[in-house]
Amino acid sequence: MIRKPRFTADDADRAHEEWGANCGPGAIAAICGMTLDEVRPHMGDFESKGYTNPTLMWAVLRSIGVRFSYRGGHLGQTNWPRHGLCRVQWEGPWTQPGVPTRAAYRRTHWIGAACDPVKGIGIFDINAIGNGSGWCALEDWAGMLVPWILEECVPRANGGWHLTHIVEVAQ
Repeated sequence: MIRKPRFTADDADRAHEEWGANCGPGAIAAICGMTLDEVRPHMGDFESKGYTNPTLMWAVLRSIGVRFSYRGGHLGQTNWPRHGLCRVQWEGPWTQPGVPTRAAYRRTHWIGAACDPVKGIGIFDINAIGNGSGWCALEDWAGMLVPWILEECVPRANGGWHLTHIVEVAQ
């Protein structure tokens, strides 16, 4: 089910300025039906490091009290949760064979996803919050927003991406 987040672009900007809120907290808030301020106390050491790795994601979801399950690995571009979170790995020199896995960690991105049997896959991306909801069709996300993110935020990315973690969140 796609629902409008309980925060606006102005709220996201304020939270980013105050405590560094970015894609991880944004995706959690959108999928769990929370505001960014409600998510903040659950974010553990996020404010000191500025990113949400999978271990922190599981801890945050447990702290919030939502039921969830997850899968990990190189999941391609077609393994979407019915309702949940996805960790996207941006591809580049850091994902080439022989490069230590750790080199890729800081070039990831959390999004929300919801599958509708009629409308298809919807993606929540904090970078799209200016559209009034942050939600867009998978095709628009992959075709328009991803190239923009890569150009603006991920130097040396090669344009590729894949999912590394899929989190089903109980509604």
